[in-house]
Amino acid sequence: MRVLIVKVSSLGDIIHTLPAVTDAYRAHPNLSFDWVVEENFTEVPSWHPAVNNVIPIAIRRWRHNLLNTYLNREFGTFKRKLQGVHYDLVIDAQGLIKSGLISRLSRGLTVGLSNSTIREPLAALFYNKAYSVSWDDHAVDRVRQLFSRALNYNYEQYPLDYGIDLENKLRVVKAKKSHIVFLHGTTRVGKYWPKEKWRYLAGIATGYGYDVFLPWGTPDEKDRAEFIGKGNLNVKILGRKSLSDLAAFIISSKGVIAVDTGLGHLSAALSKSTVSLYGPTNPELCGTYGHNQIHLELDNEPNYVWDQFEKLTNGM
Repeated sequence: MRVLIVKVSSLGDIIHTLPAVTDAYRAHPNLSFDWVVEENFTEVPSWHPAVNNVIPIAIRRWRHNLLNTYLNREFGTFKRKLQGVHYDLVIDAQGLIKSGLISRLSRGLTVGLSNSTIREPLAALFYNKAYSVSWDDHAVDRVRQLFSRALNYNYEQYPLDYGIDLENKLRVVKAKKSHIVFLHGTTRVGKYWPKEKWRYLAGIATGYGYDVFLPWGTPDEKDRAEFIGKGNLNVKILGRKSLSDLAAFIISSKGVIAVDTGLGHLSAALSKSTVSLYGPTNPELCGTYGHNQIHLELDNEPNYVWDQFEKLTNGM
């Protein structure tokens, strides 16, 4: 049975879908999944052994130059690739108008969440069948319930398994000394933790003998990383990395301290001890989800954050 998943973005939302793939594959080992995803995130679905084919889409890039997209026939190429296979089932796991449109472009029976249980209710107009799932459940479990109903197997909340093939898909970095990863970058100002607090926290961590690794993805994040590490030789600013390389650094770390960011969800998916700081987001509904996760409020001070990190990583 061949199934198409439509979950194009964001990084955290894509990661949230992986456990549903694991559940479905365990229930029906004959399943083969294809996945439509934004071109910047194609690595993530490829980490799961049940995903046979990743189909990149470039909505974020195309919408900045629609004329060029039309003239260079890039969308037409995507459409032909999407329609080149007849799917037994197409699951819109995102519930947005754009994902509904993509689902409808494909060839197969299209399903998703009902108009009362998705962010953009009009998306449900594109489905042949829709299912209602409670808003009170975590985003990971909502997607898992959608898959279980669409593919007709019993949903069980535990065990939770993101299904990432660590042995064959990711290369683990062997660091010279124990390190911690600070995930300081995020997409909204309301989710930032002050850079002065990050710098103070880095001083605490390096004072205990750790190296601190700082990834970045934008010029602003690079500037913040340089501020955090200024004058501290044990703070390492990473170069631009692929998601697979960042995953490798996270796997080999002592643990992670993060704000509300997609990379924090990656850390949780890798079962890495993570302390996450949340502002406007309700972590009970869409926070990091998995083993060894602590959620703190964004207004906490560095000393308390470090105390919670030590308790988590030392099993206290």
